[in-house]
Amino acid sequence: MKKKLIGGVVVGVSALCTFVVVLIIVGLIAAIFIGGKSKLSVEFFLSAPTEGMTAGGIFPAIVGTALLVIVMSIVGVPIGTITAIYLTEYARQGSVFTKMIRFAVNTLAGVPAVVFGLFGLGFFVQFLGSGIDRALGGAELRWGQPNLLWASLTMALLTLPVVIVSVEEALRAVPKDLREASLALGATKFQTIRKVVMPNAMTGVLTGTILAVGRGAGEVAPILFTGVAYFLPHLPKSLSDQFMQLGYHLYVMATQSSDVEATLGIQYASAFVLLLLTFVLNLVAVLFRYRMRVKHA
Repeated sequence: MKKKLIGGVVVGVSALCTFVVVLIIVGLIAAIFIGGKSKLSVEFFLSAPTEGMTAGGIFPAIVGTALLVIVMSIVGVPIGTITAIYLTEYARQGSVFTKMIRFAVNTLAGVPAVVFGLFGLGFFVQFLGSGIDRALGGAELRWGQPNLLWASLTMALLTLPVVIVSVEEALRAVPKDLREASLALGATKFQTIRKVVMPNAMTGVLTGTILAVGRGAGEVAPILFTGVAYFLPHLPKSLSDQFMQLGYHLYVMATQSSDVEATLGIQYASAFVLLLLTFVLNLVAVLFRYRMRVKHA
């Protein structure tokens, strides 16, 4: 009787906490939508800012955010996945080298986002980018300036620990018997990983991607120094161009606008669009993960 009572209390408290969290999220989204619904329109989604960003839309910021997340994922997810595969399948557990890698991953996870931005400015922009410009020796120096590529690489570094940890946990969840059966049938280590382990761990890879997308779409500090622009009414034409981003666009309008009150509705609408964009990107990854799970069920 006592155990049932304790179990009921635990379930009740857990359900209550879950309800409170959901209620807070719903309330937050509702407040943002109500504050910005007067500005939400087709023109708002498809036009550039005008009149000192007190009018117009946020289309360049939407495109810039999407491009940043896509390039970041293309770079960061494969590197994080390969690192997790090495740590789980190839590295000798308990060795000094393996411990150093894990220590580095844990340290990266705790580094403040602004530090990544300063690193991106120093390494990617000033060192790597300027070196490329000197090597090319052309009249048009593009890579030694902040741009979409350097910002995406910086964000990839920021989200790398999230991907590594998620994929590593998924790989560990694959039963050891499957590996042993594959090896017993004559498959090589690489074939076992490619044909047996990775298909069963694909949901973990996509989970890491979802977490990386969620963090990458909302972070502002790392891209302040590496590529984001204050005002750019046109779309980036290449990876060497600067871009607008929704998070930074919100920050600019809230702190540096000539008329903050006039942009209040745009701020709410931009925040709602940022949430919507993050939701859509995550939904695509979730649906793909579901299809992979059904396929390998």
